[in-house]
Amino acid sequence: MKQAWTAALMAGACSLLPLGVHSADGMDGGAKPTPLPATLVIGHRGASALRPEHTLEAYEKAIDDGADVIEPDLVSTGDGVLVARHENEISGTTDVADKPEFAERRTTRIIDNVPVSGWFTEDFTLAELKTLRAKERIPANRPANTAYDGRFQIPTLQEVIDLAQRKSKETGRTIGIYAETKHPSHFKAIGLPLERRLVDALHANGYRGREAPVFIQSFEVANLKEIRTMTELPVVQLLAGGGRPEDFRRAGDKRTYADIASADGLREVATYADGIGPSKEMVIPRDATRNLGTPTSLVRNAHAAMLFVHPYTFRPENPFLPADLRQGNPASPSQRGNMAAELQAFLRAGIDGFFTDDPAVGRAVTDDLRKTAGK
Repeated sequence: MKQAWTAALMAGACSLLPLGVHSADGMDGGAKPTPLPATLVIGHRGASALRPEHTLEAYEKAIDDGADVIEPDLVSTGDGVLVARHENEISGTTDVADKPEFAERRTTRIIDNVPVSGWFTEDFTLAELKTLRAKERIPANRPANTAYDGRFQIPTLQEVIDLAQRKSKETGRTIGIYAETKHPSHFKAIGLPLERRLVDALHANGYRGREAPVFIQSFEVANLKEIRTMTELPVVQLLAGGGRPEDFRRAGDKRTYADIASADGLREVATYADGIGPSKEMVIPRDATRNLGTPTSLVRNAHAAMLFVHPYTFRPENPFLPADLRQGNPASPSQRGNMAAELQAFLRAGIDGFFTDDPAVGRAVTDDLRKTAGK
């Protein structure tokens, strides 16, 4: 990927077409669907504005609505299987609290230096997790999604891969996978490291090389460097708007995400990663009135370091939008605002793709902008 991205820059590619082509040539065997497009629409936990997140149904809805890539966050079961959950604590996204047979497993753990109470995937076998059903994580924002509560299972990484490959064949377009290792230091400390199992699973399913339609992302640094020694698959450094990586904290490293996002920090990121996934406020912050402000230098500095930029997360409901893009009742937790206008501003700022809970809107905006650029 880095080679293709460098070539695109040297060729003077326009800001809408900066990312090197990722094709199905990075998958072994079989017919090869069309390449991933230059500007990626990434289904954040699936189409999570429309289905409970991290379910096969949410991922399939994202694909059907035009996502180029689907994003499973990965945690481990007690028997070492990678499953898709945003957190290893699952009371907010499953019906585990309603299962009397698991009542005694409720506990409190320190996760990334924060006490967290509930039920944790590492205390369950895969067979036990498969008896649970997903529920909407933020029902106040997405009341329609509660109609699906109790219907969908927790998927394994392999099931997500199988879905992406099946939909690639059905649609004739490559469906990529954007896998995140969640709390890697925690899982390594309890004897359930994520890195090797993730890489081995991707390799076993034919994903190899820098042009494969796969991304591996993390908010930590050491595990990405470790993954880079295992594979040539694209690696992405996630950046939060505040704080510092958990592995830095454990190692006594005082550097923060702001330090990593500096021009010097990005040049260091480029030694082990292909791109960054920053919080969207790091690209275009909100002003004092909570309206959309002026772009920072982050995209420019990242591109200078030959890194692509995939910010997160674009959500359609009013509470997640800048104040000037909210519609109807601006205080409504569930009413949708003008996410399309927000995306347009970020695409004009030069981003190379984006994570969104509503890929249909993202697809429409990206396609419209591409048509306009082609005129």
